Amino acid sequence: MSEGGISRRSVLQGAAAVGAALVVPVARGAGGGALAANAYISITAMGVELALPKTEMGQGVITSLSMLVAEELGVALNKVRVSIPDGDAPRFAPITQETGGSTSIREVYKPMRQAAARARVALIEAGARQWGIPSEGCDLVDGIVVCGKRRIAMGDLIAAAVLPREAPLRQNLRLIGRPTPRIDARPKITGAMQFGIDFRLPGMKVATLAQCPIYGGTLAGLDEGAALATPGVVKLVKGRDVVFVVADHYWAALQGYVVANVQWAPGPKPADQGAILADLDAALARPGHSAKAQGDLNTARGREFSATYHQPFLAHAAMEPLACTVHVTDGACEIWSGSQVPAQARADAAKALGLGEDKVVFHNFQMGGGFGRRLETDMVLRAVELGRQVAYPVKLVWSREEDVQHDMFRPAYADRISAVVDDKGRPASWEHRIAGSSIMARLMGDGFKGVDADAIEGAVEMPYAVPAHHVTFQQVESAVPTSWWRGVGGLRSCFVVESFIDELAHGAGADPLAYRLALMEDARSRAVLTRAAKEAGWGRALPPGQGMGMAVLKLWGTHIAAVVEAKVADGQISAVRVTIAVDCGLAINPLGIEAQVESGVIFGLSAALYGEITMKDGAAQQSNYHDFRILRMNEAPRIATHIIASQADPGGMGEPPCAVVAPALANAVFAASGQRLRKLPLAV
Repeated sequence: MSEGGISRRSVLQGAAAVGAALVVPVARGAGGGALAANAYISITAMGVELALPKTEMGQGVITSLSMLVAEELGVALNKVRVSIPDGDAPRFAPITQETGGSTSIREVYKPMRQAAARARVALIEAGARQWGIPSEGCDLVDGIVVCGKRRIAMGDLIAAAVLPREAPLRQNLRLIGRPTPRIDARPKITGAMQFGIDFRLPGMKVATLAQCPIYGGTLAGLDEGAALATPGVVKLVKGRDVVFVVADHYWAALQGYVVANVQWAPGPKPADQGAILADLDAALARPGHSAKAQGDLNTARGREFSATYHQPFLAHAAMEPLACTVHVTDGACEIWSGSQVPAQARADAAKALGLGEDKVVFHNFQMGGGFGRRLETDMVLRAVELGRQVAYPVKLVWSREEDVQHDMFRPAYADRISAVVDDKGRPASWEHRIAGSSIMARLMGDGFKGVDADAIEGAVEMPYAVPAHHVTFQQVESAVPTSWWRGVGGLRSCFVVESFIDELAHGAGADPLAYRLALMEDARSRAVLTRAAKEAGWGRALPPGQGMGMAVLKLWGTHIAAVVEAKVADGQISAVRVTIAVDCGLAINPLGIEAQVESGVIFGLSAALYGEITMKDGAAQQSNYHDFRILRMNEAPRIATHIIASQADPGGMGEPPCAVVAPALANAVFAASGQRLRKLPLAV
């Protein structure tokens, strides 16, 4: 926002009014003149209303979920009007109003198609009754029930429609499987799309916050007078470990914080990078909690081999920094923000305020990236903490530095795999020890039994058959807060498993592709690996300093393989070309899948090459994109995506592409340079 009050966004909004109407952050329900297929799909004379049970944060669910509904109802895609509903868990049950873990398509594919199919049959049968004919031979096409030359608009049949208990799904698909551009692309490109950070209310103030950079530390002092003397600053609110600066606009709030010269007191045990890593390594030497104990490790005979791998804390660094608008009044609260868990955010805000959930309204918005960060509600609770201290609506905006340094980071991990290989170089036993922070322990409390189900994912059910296979987990905590990150357990496990299997292949003097295929039993995993290798030209001669590496992963119903062609020169690693083959079951929108692959590859490469949060004297050292880098345009590789046709149930696509890239790159670096890298980010 400029000082003159005119923004780029406001200039562009007029150019995309039609596109912007596709997605509105309001709750909508079936009122008079509507047929409610379920709690989030309704049919009106104007078309179809879809209240997204999952949130859009760039992954394309607005388009893909609209395609499911439009397919079954026989309407054009532009007849589906999408809204982003308020947080309301009972409304969507048994579907969770949570977006994470690549669950959107997997969770709603069947119930959404089934609900729309029931509405289609209800309208067709209503038309047939009006004509006095059997419903067989009738159909719903472009919003009109047709039978021969008979025609009735579906809007004229709503009052007479009765939903059946069951209905068949369409078999001849016209939308599902067709490459379809995103229906929300235009308003995003033109700046008309409203995100949570854009929201405004009359009389609203804008605030920023500074939290103690030392985890566990407290506020020690500040120059309140200097801050309040800053033009535009109207109030300071102090907490145990936080200062809020409230102003007429964001820039004034930020300047008020700068001159406040805030002082902090350290906590009892500041987080230290060296100590954290030492604790992780020490944990690997102790017996962990068993996650899998298949076969007897002691019966394996042959050559022993082991390797230890390290992965760092990672920030999310979404393009849209955290922001939340609140208005706390006597006995009620209204909230506007983008959240992956709007129902949980509502519940947590109600608890913090001592209110019933019915007294709190959470208006959800599209997000400029989430990656797991907005599965947490700390940004909402900070806004509520401020909102209860002021009499007006206030938008709390986190600076980029606060967003990075007070992230809830992907945990740092240490892994050790020990194997005994037989006379053919194949593993007869495989012991995988994992040490790291447990997100599940924090969430489950007393219900946690020692094994973090997320951290072991991809390690317990790896693609390779080994007679004796044991996996253990050892929880190691520090003062550093941790949470989900794109790819979650599958990402951290894939780097370790695929790096180690590549080492075993090299030790056996075998081709990495042939070695993997000899150990793989799953036909779909074999197919994606074979296809990726073929399309990449596996085995072809490469210039000096270049090499190819591969990795394969089965995660959440999706089988995916990557072949990375890397270059190592002058102490720098670069990815030249990435080839992906994926079988994600029935491909709803191939264009959306390609976008997920490309974004996942860039996200994964950024982490593999540059991603690392380090701790010193209790504080995170990185603060912005200059020292927590993402891949730049000139560094981006060529990416080729090959989708394998499948009729299996749709799998997840938001995270598998991100997970499979780092090990393929590390293996390519070895092929190019002979250097085996076991620590992320990769460096030669």
